[in-house]
Amino acid sequence: MYVVIMGCGRVGARLANLLVGAGHEVMVIDANESALSRLGSDFAGQTMVGDGIDMDDLRKAGLERADAFAAVTQGDNRNIMASQIAKHIFNVQRVVTRIYDPIRTDTYRTLGLDAISPTVIGAKVFYTTLTGEESQENV
Repeated sequence: MYVVIMGCGRVGARLANLLVGAGHEVMVIDANESALSRLGSDFAGQTMVGDGIDMDDLRKAGLERADAFAAVTQGDNRNIMASQIAKHIFNVQRVVTRIYDPIRTDTYRTLGLDAISPTVIGAKVFYTTLTGEESQENV
C-alpha cells in the first residue's frame, strides 16, 4: 500500500515508521525540513519538503497513486483542507485526519473523512484509568 503522510511531528513520524516497518511504501511531506529528522537516519520511506495543501506538491508526493492519506499536522484547518483535496480531487480511497477540536468531528464525518481526535481518545483513557470504568461517551 502507498501512503502519503502530511506532517512529521511525533505522530506522523511514528506512523510513518510503523507503516514502513510493516512493508508499506510511505511518503512523508512536511513544510519544515528539520521535522523530517524525527524519522531517523534509517527510515526506508521517502520524504519531501512541501506544503500539504499545495496541489503541485501533492502531485510531486505521488498523491494521485496513493492508496491512503493521513493528515497529522498540528492544525485542524490545514488537516481538513488537505484531506478534502486528497479525497475529492485525488480520489484517495482511505483518508484519515487528526483533529484536536472534538466539536468538529461531525463536520469531518459529513465530508466523508475519518477523523481521529486525540483529545477525545486521551480523555477516555484518563477516565478509564482513573475510575476503572469504561466511558459511555461515543468517540
